[in-house]
Amino acid sequence: MTPARFRASAVLFAATQLLLGCAAKHAVTTRQPAPTPPASTPEETSGAAKRDTSISPPPPAHPKSPKTPPAPAPVGDIEQGNASWYGVPFHGRHSSNGEIYDMYKLTAAHRTLPFETMVRVTNLSNGKSTTVRITDRGPFVSNRIIDLSLAAAREIESVGPGVVPVRLEVLGNEDVTAGFFTVQVGAFKDPANAERLRDRLGLTYSPIFIQQYDSPDGTFYRVRVGKIAGEQAAQDFGEKLRNTEGFTPFVVCLDENAPSGVR
Repeated sequence: MTPARFRASAVLFAATQLLLGCAAKHAVTTRQPAPTPPASTPEETSGAAKRDTSISPPPPAHPKSPKTPPAPAPVGDIEQGNASWYGVPFHGRHSSNGEIYDMYKLTAAHRTLPFETMVRVTNLSNGKSTTVRITDRGPFVSNRIIDLSLAAAREIESVGPGVVPVRLEVLGNEDVTAGFFTVQVGAFKDPANAERLRDRLGLTYSPIFIQQYDSPDGTFYRVRVGKIAGEQAAQDFGEKLRNTEGFTPFVVCLDENAPSGVR
């Protein structure tokens, strides 16, 4: 090979290597950053959320046990006395009618009014009123006639005072005098005490119920006497027990879910 041809070949080889090196550099693809993971679910906004204080609808009837339409209520029945209210720790627990108690809904506890009865409650101290649905049993204190939910107590401004004088007016739904009633004569934490009272009263009265009640303060065993048709007859029977036995009786509606421990 002549020197001139050798030099030409060397120049061609160097140019080829230079072109290949540049092509290799341009062929390298820049790495894209990994996608940012989605942000975690934001925490709940601080501050109390506005809660539903509308009257909660009645629980649906069991599909296998269709509910019979309630008898017309004696609209306008009036009762006066003291009202208290209840919230924590009952909030989230079962009410006597089986639904979960929500203290932010307009409900109340009454000893004898049938469940689903609608009642207008007026605070006689300031004239403020609210309408509640009866979903629970109580209050079991002699100088009170109704236990309001927190939402209802707020509407009539009774949260601070705790107990206020009220007027109850039945608005409708069910007959307040129909059905069966019983008289509560005691409530014990020791079931043996409830059984002793049941056995003593069983010599004279029948039937007698012991109903277990799981309260926030522990389990209580309520002793109840009689299955009486009509509220007035039950009130009369309660007075008899007060006079003859020295009890402080409470007349309670004997609901469909009858107490256990009948004797």
